[in-house]
Amino acid sequence: MRLASCPLNSGKSNTYNVNVVQPIIGAKPRPPSPGKAGESSPCAAQVRHLIVDEGSAGQRLDNFLIRELKGAPKTLVYRIIRSGEVRINKGRAQADTRLESGDDVRVPPLRLTEKDPDLAAAVPAREFPILFEDEHLLAIDKPAGVAVHGGSGVSHGVIEQLRRARPGARFLELVHRLDKETSGILLVAKKRSALTALQDQFRQRETGKTYAALVIGAWPAATKVIDVALHKYLDAAGERRVRAVAADHPDGRRSISLVRIVKTYTHGTLLDVTIKTGRTHQIRVHLQNAGHPIVGDDKYGDFAVNRAYARGERCPGVRFERMFLHARQLAFDHPATGERIELRAPLPPECETLLQHP
Repeated sequence: MRLASCPLNSGKSNTYNVNVVQPIIGAKPRPPSPGKAGESSPCAAQVRHLIVDEGSAGQRLDNFLIRELKGAPKTLVYRIIRSGEVRINKGRAQADTRLESGDDVRVPPLRLTEKDPDLAAAVPAREFPILFEDEHLLAIDKPAGVAVHGGSGVSHGVIEQLRRARPGARFLELVHRLDKETSGILLVAKKRSALTALQDQFRQRETGKTYAALVIGAWPAATKVIDVALHKYLDAAGERRVRAVAADHPDGRRSISLVRIVKTYTHGTLLDVTIKTGRTHQIRVHLQNAGHPIVGDDKYGDFAVNRAYARGERCPGVRFERMFLHARQLAFDHPATGERIELRAPLPPECETLLQHP
């Protein structure tokens, strides 16, 4: 069989053009194109089309592929999405594109292998401080420095560690995300129905999310609302970045943060920031754009000041080596009962210690 004779609808990559993806659970494969009796179609065998069913509707494209393409490294999944080899209804899509029932997801040919048990064993089983748990969902207090999931150079994160610690759990999925450097409340769904219901609330902005942030300098008391559009892009190294742009910027998305001063210190201000929109790095960029970056922010912060905090020079005797951003409060309606749930996570000890040495 000459692979070159089979067009793939994408000239981006032909690296993974040997084996077909494994059967997908939870998605209906499109019937193969009819051919001559007794003859297989090499082209049809190389590209798979998946029809999204109701159970997968509302899910992000990257999560859908990571869950369904068993054995595919997450770095590969993100690579084929970025390259345009994954298509939804014949159009390019982003990793965070939400799927709808009936969508046709085109998956390029991939060489997939069963997961190496030694690699699976390398994921450490770990439980995290529990703020709330029942048969529908789990709320944990995520520490700073731990990614919520593996990928992009991270071998594993919170969700993989939880699954390892709870081998009997039939379903564990992230409802939302926190930056690796951010600590605080993180929701995990234990049922598909809970996942879709909670994600609907996040999309409809029906959740109350408040973060504690220590910023450099004296925050102006008059600044209580930040309504600045944000644009997400990749820098020269391929790293995800966000910048503030004008309201009429073609790639800008309106972003709103509400700011309240909690306490003023000699070198900084402790803020409560409630987000009305959930953009990537929204709080970090909004505060930096206002001239008061978050202490310890290694992407948008003041690097000289960060080094002074890390070395214990800013607050003598106290080394602070993380970003001071903590998801301290979250409110939502319970996905099964409709009861309003309000969760709070206390400041981590290292943050409390820093505040005691202004």
